[in-house]
Amino acid sequence: MKPQLNETHDAALRSWVSSANTGNTDFPLQNLPYGVFRRRGSEQPFRLGVAIGEQILDLVAARVAGIFSALENQAFDRAILSDSLNGLMNLPPAVWSSLRLTLSRALRDGATQQAALASCLLAQLDAEYTLPAQIGDYTDFYTSLHHATAVGKLFRPDNPLLPNYKWVPIGYHGRASSIAVSGQEFRRPLGQTMPPGASAPVFGPAKRMDYEMEIGIFIGNGNALGEAIAINDAEQHVFGLCLLNDWSARDMQAWEYQPLGPFLAKNFASTISPWVVTLDALAPYRKAWSRDTADPQPLPYLESNDLRDSGAFDIELEVLLQTEKMRSEGMPPQRLSLSNFSHSYWTVAQLVTHHTVNGCNLRAGDLLGSGTQSGPLPEEAGSLLELTEGGKKPINLANGEQRVFIADGDRIIMRGWAQKAGSARIGFGEVSGTLLPARAL
Repeated sequence: MKPQLNETHDAALRSWVSSANTGNTDFPLQNLPYGVFRRRGSEQPFRLGVAIGEQILDLVAARVAGIFSALENQAFDRAILSDSLNGLMNLPPAVWSSLRLTLSRALRDGATQQAALASCLLAQLDAEYTLPAQIGDYTDFYTSLHHATAVGKLFRPDNPLLPNYKWVPIGYHGRASSIAVSGQEFRRPLGQTMPPGASAPVFGPAKRMDYEMEIGIFIGNGNALGEAIAINDAEQHVFGLCLLNDWSARDMQAWEYQPLGPFLAKNFASTISPWVVTLDALAPYRKAWSRDTADPQPLPYLESNDLRDSGAFDIELEVLLQTEKMRSEGMPPQRLSLSNFSHSYWTVAQLVTHHTVNGCNLRAGDLLGSGTQSGPLPEEAGSLLELTEGGKKPINLANGEQRVFIADGDRIIMRGWAQKAGSARIGFGEVSGTLLPARAL
């Protein structure tokens, strides 16, 4: 789990791809996240790529150019030639690190491969994306103490934080089939809600639509059924992280969530960013993880010295809103909140370990959601439910509009990045999604 810094993290490295050297790009040479793309509007098959500045390096074309000759074997070739990252995710972590080093050296200033690779680039503006991986299973966790407490006060004023929360990472099995890549447009869901004071539920469009700012965790190598992943081995099974918006219908959720938890209020849409940032790229942004001494400390299977030393990630998480009116008038989106993943009560490693402690088998491409990431301050809330205190406190937008929950035509944009002096900025790009009107009854 302890982060290993090497030559790929050197902040002084520069690329022959000039847009990677601006200092404010999400995708400098020190990042090199993976995605699946093709030329926009084409019928070309989707293929693996790596973001570098404003460009994408086509890994299939790079293989033809011969830069992976030292890595090539049957499994590696199948992975690179695939239309999803699953094959690459399923290779050993040592191969991930070797591929990262190979790419870093080939894209550096003065690299002998520049002439061969220059024709392997496509501008990101000219690309379209699909899901980075075939997601077999999706589990959403609930790792922000601040979010859990704030929401608990709204749903259960007398008992906001359930007694198991500080002992066990809470999660539920989500719906993989409705996860889509950034740019997703989806209809306001229909379902049952219980109006205040009513004696029977009604059926119709959800009225309290919300977003949830989350981190997505892509599993790499899985574990065999019946086996568990130990806490100090957990991150060897994580390929990388992405941004995740787990859309929620709060009025449907309030009616259906007891006793078995989220169902229709959550399974109609979830949106992830197209780029998967590796844990290797995030090594400079590891932080110590701690638990308040007044709280229960993790049980032994969720505890380790390495976890305490560097189990957290310092990743800024921003949420913005752009209404339909703002778009029509050419206005930029407006920031709603800014939080940080390091506030999370449970870590990436703890989620993986707990998920498998009963013998559950994870597989390459499985996705874990962190749960809404909210910080201790009101402006760090990762959902409208918290920001508006359950709909009692409208948000005033710069153009005079107000929002309590998401309106039809609203677009939610989320961004994530890690940045500090002495290290290169590591960004996630963005994930956006737009709410459309409900289908006719």
